[in-house]
Amino acid sequence: MELADPIDFGGRAVIVTGGTKGIGAVIAETFLAAGAEVMVCGRTAPATLPASGGRSAAFHATDVRDPTAAAGLVAAAAERFGRLDVLVNNAGGSPDADAATVSPRFVEKVVALNLLAPFYVAQAANLVMREQPEGGAVINIGSVSAHDPQPGTAAYSAAKAGLLGLTRALALEWAPTVRVNHITAGLVRTADAAALYGDDGGAAVAGIVPMGRLAVPADVAHACLWLAGPHAAYINGADLAVHGGGEIPARDLARRAIRPPFSSP
Repeated sequence: MELADPIDFGGRAVIVTGGTKGIGAVIAETFLAAGAEVMVCGRTAPATLPASGGRSAAFHATDVRDPTAAAGLVAAAAERFGRLDVLVNNAGGSPDADAATVSPRFVEKVVALNLLAPFYVAQAANLVMREQPEGGAVINIGSVSAHDPQPGTAAYSAAKAGLLGLTRALALEWAPTVRVNHITAGLVRTADAAALYGDDGGAAVAGIVPMGRLAVPADVAHACLWLAGPHAAYINGADLAVHGGGEIPARDLARRAIRPPFSSP
C-alpha cells in the first residue's frame, strides 16, 4: 500500500482567516511550508505577511463579520489561485466581560466574530469547493470554552459552543465533497500570553495542563495540516482536541498541594 504525503500541499490553495498574527499566522506559514498557496485576511494589512521558503501569503482586507465581505474574500482567493482547497476559520476571540453588565452591542460583536463569520466564509467556500473534483476541507478553530466555560466568557463560550454545533451540522450537509471539522484549542502561548495568563507567559498556568506546558501555535497548525490532508480523508464532523489533555481538576490540584512530602519508612 502506498501512502500519500501528508504534508505535500503543492498546487493547493488555502484561506486562513485572522491569519496575519498569532495562531493564524503560524497556520498560514505552516501551509506555505507544505507548498500551498495561502491567502490571509484581516481588517487592516499587517506590516509583514506570513512567509516560508521565500514565499509569502497573499492578503485581502476583510471584515469577516460582513457576509458580503466574506464572499468577496473567497472570490478573491479563487480568482487568484484558480481553486480553493482548504478554509481555516481562525479569526475569533474576545476580552473577558461581566455577563451581568455587558452591553448588547458587545455580545453581538462577539457572536458575530466567533460564530456568524465562520458560517459566512464557509458558506462561500463551499460554493467553490463543491464544484471541484477533489472537493475541499473546512477547519473551524474552536476553544475549550465551548466545553468548559470560565467566568467572564459567557458570550464567547456560547458562540464557540455554537461553532462546534455548526461544524457538525455542515459536516452532515456538505459531505462527501466538502469535509468540515473542528479543533478544540486549549491554552496557547502567543505574544498575548502575558495579558491572558500572567506576566510569566503562562508558566504557572501550565501546571494545570496534564502535558505540563501550554500549547504553541505550531501545535494547532500541525493539527490543521493533518485534518486538511489525505490521511484524514474520512474524518468529517470531528472535534479534535488540541489542549494537552485539558485541565487537571481543582480537587486533584488541592489534594496535591496538601499531600505531605515523601519520606522513607
